[in-house]
Amino acid sequence: MAHLRRDNGLELIHPCRVVPTLVPLPILFLFVSAVCFMFTLNALRPVLRLGPLLGPSFFAAWLTGELALHHLVWQIALAGLFVWAGGLHDWPSIVALVLVSLSWIGLLRILIESRRADAIMEATLRKGLGTEYAEHIPEFLRPGLAERLSLRERLLPLAIFDPRVERIKNIVYSKAGGIHLRLDVYRPKGLPKDEARPTVLFVHGGAWIIGNKDNQGKPLANRLAAHGWVVVSMNYRLSPRFTFPDHLIDVKSAIRWIRENIREYGGNPDFLVITGGSAGGHLASLAALTPNDPMYQPGFEDVDTHVQVCVPFYGAYDFTDRHGHWKHSLLVPIVERLIMKKRLRDARADFDAASPMSRVRPDAPPFFVIHGEMDSLAPVEGARVFVELLRAQSKAPVLYAELPGTQHAFEVFPSERTGHVLAGVERFVGAIYGQWCAEKALGAKGELAGGKEHDKPALYA
Repeated sequence: MAHLRRDNGLELIHPCRVVPTLVPLPILFLFVSAVCFMFTLNALRPVLRLGPLLGPSFFAAWLTGELALHHLVWQIALAGLFVWAGGLHDWPSIVALVLVSLSWIGLLRILIESRRADAIMEATLRKGLGTEYAEHIPEFLRPGLAERLSLRERLLPLAIFDPRVERIKNIVYSKAGGIHLRLDVYRPKGLPKDEARPTVLFVHGGAWIIGNKDNQGKPLANRLAAHGWVVVSMNYRLSPRFTFPDHLIDVKSAIRWIRENIREYGGNPDFLVITGGSAGGHLASLAALTPNDPMYQPGFEDVDTHVQVCVPFYGAYDFTDRHGHWKHSLLVPIVERLIMKKRLRDARADFDAASPMSRVRPDAPPFFVIHGEMDSLAPVEGARVFVELLRAQSKAPVLYAELPGTQHAFEVFPSERTGHVLAGVERFVGAIYGQWCAEKALGAKGELAGGKEHDKPALYA
């Protein structure tokens, strides 16, 4: 058998022959270590200003930050292979080892920071709903609350499914603009039709121009459906072929379909949570703040499109950019040229109407706004202002969790951070649902008692 010669050139072991390489082993080790170091550094400090590096920086930071454990494992394995192969006997290899060690430290920091999401979500829930909020979660929704990610989910983050969940695909909910618009229903396997489980509508992101129900929202949909919820994930018309408010009209149309059909799938049409990420967070928020607005319900103006809860992830909340948060982002050109297809200075009223910040109202449903501190694509400052405006007007709870070191689209993968955040969201919607059920029960008792008033449950106190 061929042996490994340890000099400045690399010869690989092969059962029959030796294959020399053109690049000296220490130099190759240094190059790979430098790349690892730069990826980790970028995940910790991504580019946040508009420029040619914004897109590459986001994708690299997103994949590194949410798959930090995978990066750590393969970097350690690769470094071990280089050392074993004789790559630790010259100054470039010493520098390489230092760089890759710094990368490991950075990845460990990311993993530790990801675990902090659990405490952040719990503290937010206690502050927003009260320390005893969990007591309001109905008994049938409690068994899965403490469930963590499985080993399979941690090792294979792209294979997102749950054997406890039935997914009914590609149900047509509307036809608009010559397109059959489709949705999927996730529900517990074997769920009887008469169960009337609480329902969630997920709206995907993608800057209003890309994305679909098949590649977003799966960790949330599977978790909630496995624990007793019915989840609907929808597609909608996309720009630049279509123009706002077509996207929002489709969301309202999906709400109409839920009102009329979800009982057939074991869901409750009277209790609806709406959620989504990025553009989906914008559309979910706007739908929650414009119930029964005939402008967005052409042909179904009489349908009740109220929702009971809204949970937007890393959304865009102000098309007018009134505070200048978008001046270093891609959102301004995208919205003007592709989504609204008009200039802000020429049609400010239209941009204002499309902004959740301009739609806050006293009777808004409970909100739980979630955003990453290191969001490269939707500046976190917009979420902070939106929450302030909501809290100033809404009579319902408005919770806000800002996640340190967290990038845009973080919950697409079932990462460590995703598991903690989705568990917190599940507790939030469960507590609001329990409150809603209690109010319904009190209302029914009041009717039976001849209209006597009863005290409301104290979740919002």
